[in-house]
Amino acid sequence: MTLREQTQAREALCLSEFACRSADSRGRARQEEECPVRTAFQRDVDRIVYSKAFRRLKDKTQVFLKPEGDHYRTRLTHTLEVTRIARSIARGLSLNEDLTEAVAMGHDLGHTPFGHAGERALNLVMPGGFTHFAQSVRVTDRLEKNGEGLNLTWEVRDGILHHTRGENAATLEGQTVRLADRIAYINHDIEDAIRGNVLTPNDLPADAVAVLGSNLGQRVDTLVQDAIRASAGKRVICQSPEVAKATEELHSFMFAEVYTNPKVKGEEGKAVRMLTDLFRYFQRSPDQLPRDFQEILEREGVERAVCDYIAGMTDPYAIETYTRLFVPAGWAVK
Repeated sequence: MTLREQTQAREALCLSEFACRSADSRGRARQEEECPVRTAFQRDVDRIVYSKAFRRLKDKTQVFLKPEGDHYRTRLTHTLEVTRIARSIARGLSLNEDLTEAVAMGHDLGHTPFGHAGERALNLVMPGGFTHFAQSVRVTDRLEKNGEGLNLTWEVRDGILHHTRGENAATLEGQTVRLADRIAYINHDIEDAIRGNVLTPNDLPADAVAVLGSNLGQRVDTLVQDAIRASAGKRVICQSPEVAKATEELHSFMFAEVYTNPKVKGEEGKAVRMLTDLFRYFQRSPDQLPRDFQEILEREGVERAVCDYIAGMTDPYAIETYTRLFVPAGWAVK
């Protein structure tokens, strides 16, 4: 037996009846020869981690735009926290951790610069709208590897597409990432808001704290254990009623006090205008798009090419591009 076959044999013996086994994957859009060492889902993890889009996440906003300090979350560190939470839940339920990890690692590949402000900007100007989860699938299908895409398995793509809203993912592993994403961002955003003097620990709703815990570690531990207990033996990933209510209370609190707080979001209007101006500029001057996007321009139209280019930008690159195009340079004698 190859190492891959040994892993698949262990999956057949050890995983839950509700888990997705790699041998049962619906496969890839383009058929490939199997790897002798890695399962299909393990290969997907590697493809995502080695992608350019994954590396760019380190310079993309999570919540706080250009914070002063090294310890605020970025889109990359958020992704890593989601992955760890998701794998813990998957392990507790005997689900496929490799599939879970692949979905978690890839779930935000299509996120814009400047977080959800950037997503709103592109949604305003892109015909047909824009969502980061659909763009994440487009990154894996169309944009990576010089237009070839990563050719991920059906299950990983499905989990990425359904990680945030709408219908549930088809696999419990994909549903696990959806809950893990929520657990991660609510709790790390609280910690970042406290670090940024937007909140104090005493501001958090007392009823939610009583159920979930008073610090990040306690809350994440409560939420992970509850997800395992509530979902055990079921074909859906869920929370107990008490914990679900406390989670929603904390989520609503964060929207009211942080996600719409002018102190936190005061610069977002500038980010929206910046990306909107960039979109209009390249829409009028598509010849200025980098060479990688000219083929998309020819095949799928100018708006699609411009949207792909801007969505892939990091925060610093978007600012640099905007400055180069719209801010006058100083005049110097030569």
